[in-house]
Amino acid sequence: MVPANLILKNGRIFTGDTRKPSASAVAITDGRISTLGGEPDVMALRGAATQVIDLEGRTVIPGLIDSHIHTIRGGLNFNLELRWDGVPSLADALRKLRAQAQRTPPPQWVRVVGGWNEFQFAERRLPTLEEINAAAPETPVFILYLYGLAFLNGAALRAVGYTRDTPNPPGGEIQRDRQGNPTGMLIAKPNAAILYATLAKGPKLSHEDQVNSTRHFMRELNRLGLTSVIDAGGGFQNYPDDYQVVESLHRQGQLSVRIAYNLFTQRPKQEIEDFRKWTGMVRPGQGDAFYRMNGAGEMLVFSAADFEDFLEPRPELAASLEEELETVVRHLAEHRWPFRLHATYDESISRFLDVFEKVNRDVPFQGLRWWFDHAETITPRNLERTRALGGGIAVQDRMAFQGEHFIARYGADAAAHSPPIRRMLDLGIPVGAGTDATRVSSYNPWVSLYWLVTGKTVGGAALYPSSNRMSREEALRLYTAGSAWFSGEDQDKGTLSEGRFADLAVLSADYFSVPEEEIKQLQSVLTVVDGKVVYGAGKFGPLAPPLPPVSPGWSPVAGTGGLSGPSASPAHAHAHAHAHTHVHASPVAHGALWGSGSGCDCFVF
Repeated sequence: MVPANLILKNGRIFTGDTRKPSASAVAITDGRISTLGGEPDVMALRGAATQVIDLEGRTVIPGLIDSHIHTIRGGLNFNLELRWDGVPSLADALRKLRAQAQRTPPPQWVRVVGGWNEFQFAERRLPTLEEINAAAPETPVFILYLYGLAFLNGAALRAVGYTRDTPNPPGGEIQRDRQGNPTGMLIAKPNAAILYATLAKGPKLSHEDQVNSTRHFMRELNRLGLTSVIDAGGGFQNYPDDYQVVESLHRQGQLSVRIAYNLFTQRPKQEIEDFRKWTGMVRPGQGDAFYRMNGAGEMLVFSAADFEDFLEPRPELAASLEEELETVVRHLAEHRWPFRLHATYDESISRFLDVFEKVNRDVPFQGLRWWFDHAETITPRNLERTRALGGGIAVQDRMAFQGEHFIARYGADAAAHSPPIRRMLDLGIPVGAGTDATRVSSYNPWVSLYWLVTGKTVGGAALYPSSNRMSREEALRLYTAGSAWFSGEDQDKGTLSEGRFADLAVLSADYFSVPEEEIKQLQSVLTVVDGKVVYGAGKFGPLAPPLPPVSPGWSPVAGTGGLSGPSASPAHAHAHAHAHTHVHASPVAHGALWGSGSGCDCFVF
């Protein structure tokens, strides 16, 4: 019998495998699980060189898999961003902003990008522009708020050059005072391009710092128990140029998270040219178990982008959608490329399914993995159509951050089944869980698991009745075996079973028994990927390989180590629905500013 490389003993192991649901010890050989069971059987595989770790009764779970996250882009920017995830008060958030502004050298910006909303704050409100300017009078500050708003201080307005003469972009607005001068608030109406195009104007990290940033972001994901992700591409994430950092880390054996990546078209009205080029360059499955190509999406054609800004009404999609989407989907089906498609509203999903059904009649989807992302308002009829075509649905915790706004616009009854996860599961549709991080939701999977289990937002608003909430085991399965389907790796990961990848997390507390409000505070104390320790805390800290110091030295990550506050915000005693109103100036005709030089004028995720 071949001796194990690593043995973990004296644990409470949830395997996720119904044939052997629990164990107290696990042996790992050559990156895969060789034996699970009681300690005597597992210790029989101990050899002279076997590393043995005593877990002292801690809970072990399969490594978490985020089925929809923007890890590659997030890694390039991680060291640039100040996190407000879980910060309990606006006063604390502003103090963090002030401190970071003082240590950020010119011409760099302070960026707060995703993972927070005002309902997590004790004050239950957004910062004012006056407060932001007082905290950072000289350093440019950009604060992104969900898919709807961005706040720029005076220094940032000067840095990007927005003046009273700057035109509004299509689908966006620069808020102005009575004299016509920009106030510092940017509004998506409903197109988020104004937000992301402005963010793209800021200084970027050097290549060396992007490498450092990506390594620290992966280690941060490991700290939270993540061992695999499915990257959904993103705006301003061009293939292959913006993949050079992650590819170089892969070649050097420095990835600590398994990445399956999708390719996201970048050019409105030229989408089919993008996919024709890419189908000639790369094929699904190309790569290895750490870095592999997964298919197309989440953007397939820009005319199908149904903006998920619940501060604004549902957008009407272009009449050209069907023709453009059919051309791309037909090409992908002919080349047997799996694909995913961003889909927020049922009205959009109906039109998308019309196209899919038409293509399927000519080029059968049978056996081809495809899925919708998000699907907050999908109806029972369209769930049936999705199942008939063999599709899946990847759900994310966007409602945990936008639920109060959804309730204010569409009502609590509509929110109660947005998305209708229980019905998806009852129909046998493959469902995976994730975050859609990093630009709106937090990358913290425990906030997402808390949302699935409790049905609450990060601010404590109750969204779902018990009939649309998950048990703890069900929620965990969505984040493990469920998500593994979306990269076609459900035979290799998602459960702790003999012969499967040795990817697992040892938790800081028992997920299955802690009070519900403590779920969002969980993290890993020991994370193993491919049978190797990639993260350790406390007594397990010395087992993990060291990382280089955060660079540049002024990075917010160097000061906070990732999340700015606790893993998640404290619960609030009452639900709170709140609709924002904005003072909109009369629209100004758009000009060349938004078509070149500042990023494309399309919707960007």
